[in-house]
Amino acid sequence: MSDNTPYHMPFGAELQDEEGVRFRLWAPAARSVDVCLKHSIAEETVPMTALTDGWFEVTTTSARPGTCYRFRIDGDKRIPDPASRFQPEDVHGPSEVIDSAGWHWQDAHWMGRPWEETVIYELHVGSFTPDGNFAGALEKFDYLMDLGITAVELMPVADFPGKRNWGYDGTYLFAPDSRYGRPDDLKALVDAAHARNMMVFLDVVYNHFGPEGNYLHLYAPQFFTEKHRTPWGAAINFDDEHSHWVRQFFIHNALYWLEEYHVDGLRLDAVHAIMDDSQPDILTELSQRIQTAFSGRRHIHLILENDHNAARYLARDAAHKPRTYTAQWNDDIHHALHVLLTGETGGYYMDYAQNPIFQLGRCLTEGFAYQGESSPYRDGEPRGETSRHLPSTAFVSFLQNHDQVGNRAFGERIQSLASPAQVHAATALLLLAPSPPLLFMGEEWGCRQPFPFFCDFGPDLADAVVNGRREEFARFPEFSNPDALARIPDPMNENTFLQAVLNWTDCGRPAHASWLKLYRELLALRHREIIPRLRDMERRSAGFKQLNAHTLYAYWVLADDTRLSVYANFGDEAFNGCNISANAILYTTQHNNREQNNAGALPSWSVIWCLNEESEP
Repeated sequence: MSDNTPYHMPFGAELQDEEGVRFRLWAPAARSVDVCLKHSIAEETVPMTALTDGWFEVTTTSARPGTCYRFRIDGDKRIPDPASRFQPEDVHGPSEVIDSAGWHWQDAHWMGRPWEETVIYELHVGSFTPDGNFAGALEKFDYLMDLGITAVELMPVADFPGKRNWGYDGTYLFAPDSRYGRPDDLKALVDAAHARNMMVFLDVVYNHFGPEGNYLHLYAPQFFTEKHRTPWGAAINFDDEHSHWVRQFFIHNALYWLEEYHVDGLRLDAVHAIMDDSQPDILTELSQRIQTAFSGRRHIHLILENDHNAARYLARDAAHKPRTYTAQWNDDIHHALHVLLTGETGGYYMDYAQNPIFQLGRCLTEGFAYQGESSPYRDGEPRGETSRHLPSTAFVSFLQNHDQVGNRAFGERIQSLASPAQVHAATALLLLAPSPPLLFMGEEWGCRQPFPFFCDFGPDLADAVVNGRREEFARFPEFSNPDALARIPDPMNENTFLQAVLNWTDCGRPAHASWLKLYRELLALRHREIIPRLRDMERRSAGFKQLNAHTLYAYWVLADDTRLSVYANFGDEAFNGCNISANAILYTTQHNNREQNNAGALPSWSVIWCLNEESEP
């Protein structure tokens, strides 16, 4: 791995050794651009030279690390650098020149970890600890290592407006948000993770910019196109005229985080909202550039969130390695489990209302539940592509994540919606299945604190955000009257955010400690018995059988030709008819009922895992 060499980009502010700082801006709609340097008692304005294709550039010895600056467009509007490495005064303030080579890395021998070893822990830096910053998160890394986590996934940290935000409204995509710390604080976090043999994945948003602090329309409207429309308006221009430098902006952003911050992977948010008809499309080109840059150097893992279930992005080559993307978050398995545990069938859960146990079995052994079938939620439109040819490791499974908790009106966690026995069964199913699991912060100790949607926009957007949130739920029957709608937490209220800040004193209380003990036991079992059998695993024999409306049997032949199988009863009545040898049991949720299991009974809300179990029900 490189030591402290900064990542060089064709835009932004970069140190030039003895020559000062080079400033570069793509502003095709501007007639002139100056860089305005903030000194202790005055501001210095330095004209930039107009180059071809909309570029402006200047190198000056008047700037140094720590200098704050803005670009002035056409002698008038001062704007931050869209490629700013740091925004010390938030999205409307000046950018700061950063010495990207100033951090002395301690991970020179770090090569990353193979994908099959992945156990992901998703966290929101601002609410993971009371400190709400990178340093506070770092202090929990020994705890996460002891839990059995091998990859920390940070919700987006790119600079967002205000004091608090989920991160998906980022405006300055190269700048860690100042509320969380300075750039070196994020590097310290990554360094500390690597010292503990943990990877760091970063959530990035390439489908839109946040609604506050984005000045691109002023000097580079070519960043957007009316050719496509998204939920946020005009799409980012990945395939229309002048799209070359737009594509490069995002490709360099991905490479920047991987190179300059040594992160081990990226999770690309909602790529179904990225509109691009070109060949190769931006997702393919971005992946190809990353693979070329890191080939043979260290493990880099690219993960998608994609409602289209486009299995083609997950294809493997002849050596069973990902051609483009390593894995996708599998919403299907969450939705099927959620319907089984809660009985909820509103909204997108209607797609899983008819036979969720079948869809669960399909997710466990084939990847997606929807592989081209029509979706009732989408008015009968077909959804997905065939995925049964892909290995289980191409799909990330979860019972909770920020979306599935926080997009509920009140942000309730599954522990508040289902019984302990139900949650235990679902947890045991996911943590021992071949697909890499993801935990959402606090899940491992049965946290019941809500994780509601929160933000801190300026006054121009505040009312629109509050009203929009309530309109979003107005079509649900339970919110059909104004009083019910009024109870939905106000995203702009600081108390809404404070609800989400984890109370770590709960972790040691008896009820929570028992959950933590369970997660540690299951993850230790995964590391000992499952992960070693996933190495270099190609698509082997796998399948499932639905035993009744709430019970299934599934199996996988693993890389060492052992057979892993599971019996799962997600109903209120016991199922009789299983033929399970007690000697084959790897794990059972019914620890005191091995004799009953051996007799063929599968109790309600129970899961039994077997290894080298040859018989089928």
